[in-house]
Amino acid sequence: MRVQIQLLLVPNTVPRIIPGIFGELICMRVLVLGADGYLGWPTSIYLSAKGHQVGVNDNFARRTYDHELGAESLIPITTLKKRVDTWKAVGGGNLETFIGDLTDPDFTFSMISKFEPEAIVHFAEQRAAPYSMIDRAHCVYTQVNNVVGTLNILYAIAEINPDIHLVKLGTMGEYGTPNIDIEEGFIEIEHKGRKDLLPFPKQPGSFYHLSKVHDSHNIAFATKIWNLRSTDLNQGVVYGHRTDETELHPDLATRFDYDAVFGTVLNRFIVQAVIGHPLTVYGKGGQTRGMLDIRDTLACIDLALSNPANKGEYRVFNQFTEQFTVGEIAQLIAKTYPGDVQIVNLPDPRVELEEHYYNAIHTKLLDLGLQPHLLSDTLIESLFGVVEKFQHLVDLDAIKPSVSWRATHSPVRSTN
Repeated sequence: MRVQIQLLLVPNTVPRIIPGIFGELICMRVLVLGADGYLGWPTSIYLSAKGHQVGVNDNFARRTYDHELGAESLIPITTLKKRVDTWKAVGGGNLETFIGDLTDPDFTFSMISKFEPEAIVHFAEQRAAPYSMIDRAHCVYTQVNNVVGTLNILYAIAEINPDIHLVKLGTMGEYGTPNIDIEEGFIEIEHKGRKDLLPFPKQPGSFYHLSKVHDSHNIAFATKIWNLRSTDLNQGVVYGHRTDETELHPDLATRFDYDAVFGTVLNRFIVQAVIGHPLTVYGKGGQTRGMLDIRDTLACIDLALSNPANKGEYRVFNQFTEQFTVGEIAQLIAKTYPGDVQIVNLPDPRVELEEHYYNAIHTKLLDLGLQPHLLSDTLIESLFGVVEKFQHLVDLDAIKPSVSWRATHSPVRSTN
C-alpha cells in the first residue's frame, strides 16, 4: 500500500523524502529530460514507482541516430507512447509527456512552466564520443545540442523558479586521465604561498566530452549568479539493462547498444563472445574507466533528489562503483563465457593513452547511502543470456570501428 501526501511547501524549500509506516509519504514533481533513452526511461519509471509525479520529455533524436548509422538496440524497444501506456497499465503510474527539443527556448520554458517541477533530471544530450568525432557536422551538432539545451534549461529555471533542483548527468570523461588522483569536482591548490579550492582540471578526450565540460562551467556559473540548486553527476560507464520496473513487461525494456559508436565496451565484448567473434580490444587495453550497474545509476539519482543541493550550491558527485581496464573486462568475459573466446588487439582509433594511472575518488554518494551492485560473474552470465536470446539480430558490421579521432571525416555507415 502506498500513501501519497501533497505538502504545503514553505517558500525556498525543496521537499525531502520521508519514510513512514506505509512507505514513502512525500510526492515530488520530477521532470526527466531525455526520458526515451537508455537511462532516461528506466529512471522515469523508477521514480514513478517510488511515488513521485513524473513528467517525461524527449525529441527522439536518439532513435534518428540508429537510422543514420544503420544500427539499433539489440533488445527491441517500443515507442515512447506504448511505453507510457504500458507503465500506466502494469505499474500504475501516470507519466505526463512533453515532446519537443530543448534547443528551442520557447518549448523549454513552456514545458517547465506547465509541469512546475521541483526537480529536473537532465539526460537529454547526445552521449557518444565517437558520434561527436565523425566529422565537423557531428561535432558542431553535439556541441550545439548539448550546450544550448542546457543553457535553455538554466534560463528557464532561473526565470520560472530558482528553487528547482537541477540534477545533470555529466561524465567522468571530463577529467581525462591525469597522472594524479581525480577528486570529486574540486581540488585544493597551493601556488606561490597561497591556497584556493578550484575546479579540478579538465582534459576531455572528445568533442562530446568537451560539451560536458562546457555544461559544467555553465551550470556552475549560472548557479552562482542566479542562486540556483545544482548537482553535476560525473558518471562512469553504465552496464546492464534490467531493473525491477523494466522486468514487469517486455514493452518496458530499455536499450542494449553494442555498436562501435554508441555501444559500451562491455556490451560489445559480450555480443562478440556469444556470436563467436574475437573480442576486439583497442590498442594495449590499459585504458581504465569507472563503471557502474544501471541499478546504481537509479539509486544515485534518487539519492541526489532526496538530498538536494542548497541554494547557490553547485556540487559534483563522481558516479561509479568500480574501475577496470579494457583488457581486464575482456579477460573477465573470456573467463566467464562457457565457450572458446579469443582476444585480439586492434589499432586504437582514438587519441588516448593506452596505459595510464587512474584513481578517481568517489565517496560522496557512498556517504549518502549508496549500496553498490558490483560487476560479477553472475551479472555477466545474465547478460550472456539476453544476448543469446536476441543474437539473431546482431549486425556484425555495426561492431567494426568506424570513426577515427585522427580523421576530419570518418566513413560511417548510413542508410541514407
